[in-house]
Amino acid sequence: MSYFRAEKCLSLEEIERVMGLPISYNCVIIDDNEIDRLTSLMFAKKYPFLNIIGVYSSATEAAGVIQKGSVDILLTDIDMPDMTGLELRSQMMHIPACVFITSYPDYAAESFEVEAFDFLIKPIKSERFEHCMKRLERFFEIRRKAELFEYSLGGSTVFIKDGHEQIKVNLHDIVYLEALKDYTRIVTTTKKYSVLSSIGNLLLESAFQSFLRIHRSYAVQRHYIERITPQQVYIQNYSLPVGRSYKDVLINLK
Repeated sequence: MSYFRAEKCLSLEEIERVMGLPISYNCVIIDDNEIDRLTSLMFAKKYPFLNIIGVYSSATEAAGVIQKGSVDILLTDIDMPDMTGLELRSQMMHIPACVFITSYPDYAAESFEVEAFDFLIKPIKSERFEHCMKRLERFFEIRRKAELFEYSLGGSTVFIKDGHEQIKVNLHDIVYLEALKDYTRIVTTTKKYSVLSSIGNLLLESAFQSFLRIHRSYAVQRHYIERITPQQVYIQNYSLPVGRSYKDVLINLK
């Protein structure tokens, strides 16, 4: 017989306070052409989530500053003297997002080799820039939520009694729950356990609020969901059925 107990989870508000996660992101603009540089700056200022910490006329100048501080976003030209935007990016792969702004479409393939977030062609069109910014904001929103999620679940564990041993399982590692009459099977990334508790009772626990009920017999960890169809949820190496009464909930996730 197995049972579980869960360590206390922090609320999202507590997590945000502890972690001090930003709601704006440090952005650097680089372009050797003054008019293009000012145009990029003018567009970027329209978006509050961009905290513009520097505007530079050369990649070499920007590189020295970037190495000393924390930068989240690069908005950079490519064809510049001394150091190209591609060369700068290759040295700064730790920066989460790099948007290239260039007059030369032929650089597109090379830009994505250094993990460009987007590739904009000059002269910049406001609609295209707005589309890029919406994608960028969404990217950081998802990234931020993932950091919160990692933090909250990484510090939360389930203790499962298996025989005479108590096994500590990270909630983050649980892929899905499966109802087995009075028991619930807990499937992790590496192993399966059974606990003497119904799936309904488990899902009432605060520790399991990140799980989504997709069927009367299944609940899945949201961040492991890879694909959703009207009949199936694909999660890690598993394909789980979708219950008729749960389809509306899943539609909102697409």
